[in-house]
Amino acid sequence: MCGRYTFIAPALAVEQRFDARFAEPAPTNYNAAPSQRLPVITNAAPGQIQLLSWGLVPSWSKDAAVGPKPINARAETLAEKPSFRQLLGRRRCLVLADSFYEWQATPAGKVPHRILLRNEQPFAFAGLWDEWLDRGTGERHPTFTIITTEPNALMTSIHNRMPVILPTRSAEQAWLDDGLGPAAHQQLLVAYDAAAMREYVVSKRVNSPANNDADVLAAA
Repeated sequence: MCGRYTFIAPALAVEQRFDARFAEPAPTNYNAAPSQRLPVITNAAPGQIQLLSWGLVPSWSKDAAVGPKPINARAETLAEKPSFRQLLGRRRCLVLADSFYEWQATPAGKVPHRILLRNEQPFAFAGLWDEWLDRGTGERHPTFTIITTEPNALMTSIHNRMPVILPTRSAEQAWLDDGLGPAAHQQLLVAYDAAAMREYVVSKRVNSPANNDADVLAAA
């Protein structure tokens, strides 16, 4: 799964990298966690970086406070689950990040790792989004989930899943392209090249989302 990541790149660099502009300021986040509002680019507004809450609340949900809010969706079963299948067809997004954390199970307990690209540049997870309407207030609540897949060679010793990182700018654009069909979108959901990634162990400070500072990036 993917349950924690970072967004620490400068805003201008992010806007240039993704050819999009922030709709509102996004704080630097060393320990992004579920329920937080985080930077996302949707297929509905590809030129805008918006802040959406992490943890999907389907538009058909009667009460946003009740029921699961999935933070991940398995690439292999998207087409089998009606709620995800519909979103694959109409509501895809880029979840902007520059590294993520994963916990390796060991005899001594779970060990947190930070995983990033070798060039340390920002990247985009493939995601799905939806918008829940509060019929009492008329307020709209956009949310998202991150798609995961089988691990690559780097990740396989750490965890049995990894988030889908779209490998190129053209892949990011294709993921947002409403002109492509579900089969073409599904083909993009593969593991990133392990040779282009690196990882290292970090301290257990990252276990708590309350620890959101540069110290969580330090090698243990």
